[in-house]
Amino acid sequence: MFTGLVAELGTVQNLARQGESYHLTVSAAKVMQNLKIGDSVAVNGACLTVVRLDGGAFTADVMPETVRLTNIGQLRTGDKVNLERTLRLCDGLDGHIVSGHVEGQGVIAGRRPEGIAMVVNISAPPELLKYIIKKGSVAIDGISLTVTQITDTDFSVSLIPHTAKETTLGFKDVGDKVNLETDIIGKYVERMLSWDKKQDGAALLDKNTLLANGFM
Repeated sequence: MFTGLVAELGTVQNLARQGESYHLTVSAAKVMQNLKIGDSVAVNGACLTVVRLDGGAFTADVMPETVRLTNIGQLRTGDKVNLERTLRLCDGLDGHIVSGHVEGQGVIAGRRPEGIAMVVNISAPPELLKYIIKKGSVAIDGISLTVTQITDTDFSVSLIPHTAKETTLGFKDVGDKVNLETDIIGKYVERMLSWDKKQDGAALLDKNTLLANGFM
């Protein structure tokens, strides 16, 4: 689990393709402290497992599912990425509950200044937008942000200067793709409600079958 509070910007050293998968090597400083092989690191919001350590860099395997759903396969040497270590039980939950399981990508549709803030507008597919609500939380490239506005095709977030300076959203431009993870609680609620409806429907079908065959 993560909180969506980016620890630092890492730098892509190498992205080596192997078939439909990749080996991603990222140099960093803060996240490297006490990092071990087998630990998890969120890279642009995607939870990856460390498979190799080399001085000030770590390497993680990127499986095909991650390539399909994230912008990691589009990275180039020298690109900056958002990094976060996993949440410890003693840490405060200053962001929101982020699983590191990216569901898909959005596209930056607009940027505009508003006072000290930068408002970023992101278009997203309907299957993700249905889980996004105004004043709710969303993880964009692993950054925990509050939704300020939402329409049928896009949503907006507002960046304070610190977030713009310390994360990828500060320099990404219109047309760039971003990783999206919606609120995990809403998805569980939807799943439970749909499961209950299925169970109720199955019970009704069984009752009707019994009635039709004269057993009730």
